[in-house]
Amino acid sequence: MKVIVVGYGVQGHKRFKVAGEDAIGIVDPVTPEANWRRLEDVPVNRFDAAIVCTPDAPKIALLRYLLERGKHVLVEKPLFAANGDDLRALEALARRRRVLCVTAYNHRFEPHFARMRDLLQSGRLGAIYRCRMFYGNGTARLVRNSAWRDTGDGVLGDLGSHLLDTVRFWFGDGADNFRIVSAERFENRAPDHVVIAAEGRPQIELEMTLLSWRNHFTCDVFAEHGSAHIESLCKWGPSSFIHRTRVLPSGRPPELSEILVQDDPTWTLEYAHFKQLCETAAETDLANDIWLHRALTRLGHEIQAGNTA
Repeated sequence: MKVIVVGYGVQGHKRFKVAGEDAIGIVDPVTPEANWRRLEDVPVNRFDAAIVCTPDAPKIALLRYLLERGKHVLVEKPLFAANGDDLRALEALARRRRVLCVTAYNHRFEPHFARMRDLLQSGRLGAIYRCRMFYGNGTARLVRNSAWRDTGDGVLGDLGSHLLDTVRFWFGDGADNFRIVSAERFENRAPDHVVIAAEGRPQIELEMTLLSWRNHFTCDVFAEHGSAHIESLCKWGPSSFIHRTRVLPSGRPPELSEILVQDDPTWTLEYAHFKQLCETAAETDLANDIWLHRALTRLGHEIQAGNTA
């Protein structure tokens, strides 16, 4: 498969490297390494697929251009649009042209994220009571210095999209009943520390920040028959997974743990998955993106209105 990378920032560099020999060129208006300045300059017969790593604003138009010409697309998250109808139209276009459009959520390919999903779906934990996730990095100053990144709902769309996608990856489809608990602007114009929560079973709390000077991720799931915990991601390793089995009426639980010390495997695994989907003619399904768009849009409006719990 011959691939072009559209947008050669931080993510574009990663994607180009992972694509390896499949990558035939770069589209970017400013970077010296670019082969073409505009997508329209690339001969249509030169490539089969594109990896789109641009800012949010031009994404829909770029995707429409590519899909209309029968090109598969892997697009960096989040996939935002003026409204959900634009995403439904993209899905219909991709299906009509029989090409694949997939939004990249590389954390689904974290080994411990897959392990957590398998444990939750196995039923071994029984009823799930509560799930709490924290995701933080220390990029507040970098974001503030970026004209296009320090806008809108800030960290909510950036890291919150990963966390909400993970909720659906682990627990499946669910109602959009998340609310803003707090949204702070400690250093940036847009929110740089946000907490959201959802009632029901399981109760879910998601905290995201640009103010964690050491990048970090944690997850705690508490359930009827035990608990499960993730500490850190492979890229920040070591990354640990712990499954504890409850002792009744109380007592120290036996636990199974695995600690990974390895390079981040998610980019390579996600690209291989994308290629496989293209080769098997998988049908485009943007239901997850439409749900995320609806949830993040509503939460963003809550932030702008100052409606916090």
